[in-house]
Amino acid sequence: MYRILRAGNRGRNCIAKWRHFGRDCTTSTVSKEALDRYHPGVTLHGYQVERVEEVPELYLTAIKLSHLQTGAEHLHIARDDSNNVFSVGFRTTPMDDTGVSHILEHTVLCGSHRYPCRDPFFKMLNRSLSTFMNAWTASDYTMYPFSTQNGKDFQNLLSVYLDAVFFPNLDKLDFLQEGWRLEHGATEDRASPITFKGVVFNEMKGAMSSAAQLYAVGCQNRLLPSHTYSYNSGGDPIAILDLTHQQLKDFHASHYHPSNARFFTYGDQPLDAHLQLINESALEHFQRIDSDTDIPDETVWTEKRSAAITCPPDTMAPDPDKQTTVSVSYLLPRITKVDESFEVSLLASLLISGPTSPFYEALLDANIGSDYSPVCGYDGSTRDASFSIGLQGIHQDDEERVRGIIQETLNKVVREGFEADRIEAVLHSVELAQRHQSTTFGIQIISSLMPMWNQDGDPISSLQLDRLVASFKRKLAENPRYLQDLVQRYFIDNNHQLWLEMSPDSEYTPKQEKEEAAKLEERLRELTNDDKEQVYQTGLQLADAQNQEADISCLPTVTISDIDPKTKRTVIKTENLSGSYVQLHEQPTNGVTYFRGVSPLGALDTDLLLYLPLFCNIVTQMGTDESNFREFAKQEELKTGGLSVSPHIVQNASSTDAYELGIVLGSHCLDRKLDDMMNLWQQIFNSVTLSDHDRLSTLIRMEASDLSNSVAFMGHAFAMRGAASAVSTVGKLSELTGGITQVNLMKQIAELEDLSEVISKLQRLSSLVLNRTDMRFCLNASPESMSAAVNALGQFIDQLPGAPASSKPSLDSAQAFITDEEFNPTSSQKHFRIPFPVNYVSMATTAVPYKHGDFPKLMVLARLLSSKFLHKEIRDPHSMDTLEVFRRSLSWMQSGGFTAHDLDEAKFAVFSNVDSPIAPGSKGVSTFLNGVTDDDRQTQRDRLFKVSSHDITDTADRYLGERWYSSYLIGPENDATKQGGWTLQE
Repeated sequence: MYRILRAGNRGRNCIAKWRHFGRDCTTSTVSKEALDRYHPGVTLHGYQVERVEEVPELYLTAIKLSHLQTGAEHLHIARDDSNNVFSVGFRTTPMDDTGVSHILEHTVLCGSHRYPCRDPFFKMLNRSLSTFMNAWTASDYTMYPFSTQNGKDFQNLLSVYLDAVFFPNLDKLDFLQEGWRLEHGATEDRASPITFKGVVFNEMKGAMSSAAQLYAVGCQNRLLPSHTYSYNSGGDPIAILDLTHQQLKDFHASHYHPSNARFFTYGDQPLDAHLQLINESALEHFQRIDSDTDIPDETVWTEKRSAAITCPPDTMAPDPDKQTTVSVSYLLPRITKVDESFEVSLLASLLISGPTSPFYEALLDANIGSDYSPVCGYDGSTRDASFSIGLQGIHQDDEERVRGIIQETLNKVVREGFEADRIEAVLHSVELAQRHQSTTFGIQIISSLMPMWNQDGDPISSLQLDRLVASFKRKLAENPRYLQDLVQRYFIDNNHQLWLEMSPDSEYTPKQEKEEAAKLEERLRELTNDDKEQVYQTGLQLADAQNQEADISCLPTVTISDIDPKTKRTVIKTENLSGSYVQLHEQPTNGVTYFRGVSPLGALDTDLLLYLPLFCNIVTQMGTDESNFREFAKQEELKTGGLSVSPHIVQNASSTDAYELGIVLGSHCLDRKLDDMMNLWQQIFNSVTLSDHDRLSTLIRMEASDLSNSVAFMGHAFAMRGAASAVSTVGKLSELTGGITQVNLMKQIAELEDLSEVISKLQRLSSLVLNRTDMRFCLNASPESMSAAVNALGQFIDQLPGAPASSKPSLDSAQAFITDEEFNPTSSQKHFRIPFPVNYVSMATTAVPYKHGDFPKLMVLARLLSSKFLHKEIRDPHSMDTLEVFRRSLSWMQSGGFTAHDLDEAKFAVFSNVDSPIAPGSKGVSTFLNGVTDDDRQTQRDRLFKVSSHDITDTADRYLGERWYSSYLIGPENDATKQGGWTLQE
């Protein structure tokens, strides 16, 4: 996986590096034990302990070690968390655009010395109970993390990961598969044209067709031009075609060495066992080397620079004449300077986050563009940090105007500073983020630390949030103009700044296609007859290798007996407050109260339903009679972690025909600010303002821009919603509110000059959902805080508009399921045509509700299809071939083309998903939202254990046979879809 895009954050907090460090609520036993056991200078399993520090604000102990023989660094975080994490990362510094680090990341996972079977990484997904498995390539490092709650599984995965990165096979065929190759369009047909193929080659063609990605890469390349950052670590598609297999192997030898590695472990499992396995499986086989991967200091500019790039036009842009993007980026201090990085990230949040920030008011409220530029805010992912600010969706003639606004805004900040409330709000967000508990804390912490640690920074110092906050407060107290001085130093007086403009070019894609065609023609001219024969034979060899049934007996695995037969239960209490059903979950929430509410809508005309997502997006951002939108946003930042409203579309657990439609509210706050949070919700319900035309116009443009950009990044999700819309009621509603239909609607609304009709529909929705009738509520809080939370909720309910509901003694009575009598599943084929170089394809059919006896069977069947058939059959993108593969899956399943162990592996994957960890603030919430109880889960869990091979073939016969199928394609022009049977959409 390739990572570089640095999206802007116009929300409440852009302190990306520190915001996820949520902490536990009790003293960590594991942390204390580690503090007592490990001391600097102690040696164990080839390592020496260098440093041991308790970080009480996060209830953890950090242990820094080094491997004596190789110099490998290791950071262990001891913490009472059963979701244990491992990661190994390498500084990878490519010096060209061939994507060598990205292709290597893929290729090392294709087989290793100890595990020589094909694609062991993918196969471990089905032999593991992991809660996370991935790998990614950043600009200057490559990282391989996983997490699991099972001790045996941890050791299994650790063994596979270590062998993959240190002892990969790096076979030529794997390089050709993952990187690039010449191959006939139809592999077995000599007469078919020879083309370029390859996993990463096609991945990057898709990635680099996105204007946002082009902008991010272009900005980094030009702001940091001296060394590795001037190249695209993911690979430029044309340059990828210059990479050789030998260059790939050489890059591995020079970069994937323990002396260039940083190991990370986290959780409640013992460190000694981890170190022993790492040492014996990998490190003791290496000697220390001087890895030549250092990144030199960036040469600081003495003069500002400007650059211009182009991109494909956005066919979904509301105004085709407003597709220019412009921004300025400033080089900032090195990310290893932890205190300065923390302070600049705070400053960035003050400058751009939320409606009360200076740049939000100056740029977004000015209605010049659609949103902040794709690269926006503080970026600590490279050796030298940066800050960017700009606008996208502007007219090219407005570029100078945007430049002027940015300069004047910075000057104004230096003159006037920031309001004390704004600074307090940002610091409040840091405190709340510390207390808010996440199930992926370990993964988040290494993801945040890795960029700085990769540059030889001190990872432990970044964890000491209390010290960082105290230091910042002290500096601000000593110098009230401290933040203004930072703005002067880092922005106004900083000549290392890049002004980047990107404008659409209608010939951009044709130029790319011509360049690729010319490259292909050049390569074909160089081929002798023997070379062409080799191309043909290699294609056959690769296809044969891909189709062979691999012997995976060498791979470790968990067993069914390793899975807990019992569902982890949550104690749920209920109350009736003024007629409303209330669900209570007493949990160790660490001084934070979590509130949720559902307001059902009942049946809703499609015309009004289409506006429900827009209503949810804007209702907390428009202000109220008591507070304009800026004042409301300020209070929201000061008192809460944000107020969210989203569409609520839930299928009945017993019937595919019944569903509940409405909105779901959500927020959390420190216990001491609960009354303030409920007061903000009360304002929304009693006096929300929806008629501010200018404010609404700003929010609509931003939402339309977000949706338009999301199609390139989430094409599969849109295709799946499109396919499901023809076969189920919930699928239809989900597509209308979150599919291509919604993207097109927002484009149309953004083009309107007069929003009076839009406002009228939003007001109608407001009258329907912002009242107490039929609402139900849910609270997650600590036992000592629950009574106060219930009292605050009761007062809130009593002050809501609308008539009190009739008593709702149970969740069943509180849910408002309805049935669409007019809906019938249909066979459908739709092609949404968009000029992407990749296709997104989906096929759907009807199934069963959660409580149905066949539901577990279908879950296992789906996993079998994905891992044992579709993964092998679907390779390079061919939309019609992919649909044919989907159709052939029935005959494969009917033939019983899977083994008993395949069945167990599918169950492992399903259980891994079913047993995903749940944070205290979310325990019991799924029951509140969808009505599925722990008893229901236990029933389905028991059934899941019992799924047999006969169940799978029988279920395939009954559900994948003669039924309604719907196909949905998102992609470029396609001759096949023009020949009839397809509905074409633009």
